[in-house]
Amino acid sequence: MRDVAARAGVSQTTVSLVLNNPATSGIPESTQARIRAAIEEVGYRTNRLARAMRLDRTDTIGFISDDIATTPYANRMIRGAQDAAWEAGRLLLIVSTGAFDHPDHQTIEQTAIDQLLERQVDGIVLAAMFHRVLDLPDGLREKPSVLLNASSEAPDIASVVPDEYSAAYEATSYLTDRGHRRIAHLTTRYPGAAWTLRLQGFRDAVEAVGATVDEDLVLFDESTTEGGRRATRLLLEHPDPPTAIFCHNDQYAMGAYQVANDLGVRIPEDLSVVGFDDQQLIAAEIVPGLTTMRLPHYEMGQWVIQKLLDPEAGPLNATLPCPLIERASVAPPAGRG
Repeated sequence: MRDVAARAGVSQTTVSLVLNNPATSGIPESTQARIRAAIEEVGYRTNRLARAMRLDRTDTIGFISDDIATTPYANRMIRGAQDAAWEAGRLLLIVSTGAFDHPDHQTIEQTAIDQLLERQVDGIVLAAMFHRVLDLPDGLREKPSVLLNASSEAPDIASVVPDEYSAAYEATSYLTDRGHRRIAHLTTRYPGAAWTLRLQGFRDAVEAVGATVDEDLVLFDESTTEGGRRATRLLLEHPDPPTAIFCHNDQYAMGAYQVANDLGVRIPEDLSVVGFDDQQLIAAEIVPGLTTMRLPHYEMGQWVIQKLLDPEAGPLNATLPCPLIERASVAPPAGRG
C-alpha cells in the first residue's frame, strides 16, 4: 500500500479509504482514478483476510448442491447464481455433495456446511437437483441461508421453486386448446414434489374442458429415455391410443419419439408430444423440435443470491413460472385442423 500511495501522491489512509469504501470515502473521483491506476501499475492485491476482519464479511457465498453440478440442464442454476454473485461483487464457493439418495449424502452435506462456516462465508445456498422438501441440516441457521429448487417445513427459511402445477396445467391446456381430449401422461414416482404437482396440473386441465382422464393413459416408469420408450409402446399398442402425450420430462419425450418412429406414427400429424425441462441436446435438437416447458433454473439461481443479499425484498418463499417453449411437436388431432 505504501508503494501505491507514493505513486499516486496521496497518503496510505486515502488509499485505504478508496479500497474499502470508494462510494462513501469522500475522495474526489479524479484522485480515486489516480489511485486505481497506481494499484494497476504496482500490481497491488488487497489482503482479503484483513479486509474481512475489518468489515465483518468475506464477500463469499457458499453454494452446496447434490447432483445438480453434473446435470446438463440444471447448470443454469449455477450460472444464474454465479452471475448475480459477480454483479454484487461476491465470490461463489461451489461444493457438490453427489446423489442425495447415497447412504453417505447427509454426512457429506454436513461436512460441506461445516467447512463453509469455518471459512466464514456470508451466506449459504442449499440447492437440490429435483424439486423436493428438505430436512434442514445442522448449522444451516448459523448464517443467512436460502433453499434453491427445494422447500422445507421451517417457516423462517427462504426458498424458491418452480411452479410445477401451473406449468403442467399450461402444457396440457396447450393440447386441449388444439382439440385433444384423449391425452396420456408419462410420469414417475421418483422422490420429490415435482411429479405430484405436474400430475395434478394435468388432471385439472383435462377436466377443465369437460373431458375425463383415462387412468389407462397415466403411466409410471423410470424417469429416463428407456422409461419413455416402454410407456409409449404400451400407449400406442392400446386399442384406443391417445392423440397426445404430456411427458414429465424431455427424456420421456425422446423415448416417445423413438417408439413413434419405430411404429410409423408421425409427430405431430398422428401424435402430439409436449415435454418438460427444455433440456439441452434434446428439446431443440430432435426432429421435429419438441414443445416443452422450460424450468426457470437460471432465474432461480439469481433469486437466491438476491435474497441472501437483501432478505427483506420480496416474498420469503417464491414460486417462479415455467415458460412454454413452442416448437413443432403439436398439431390438432388427425382429422381436425
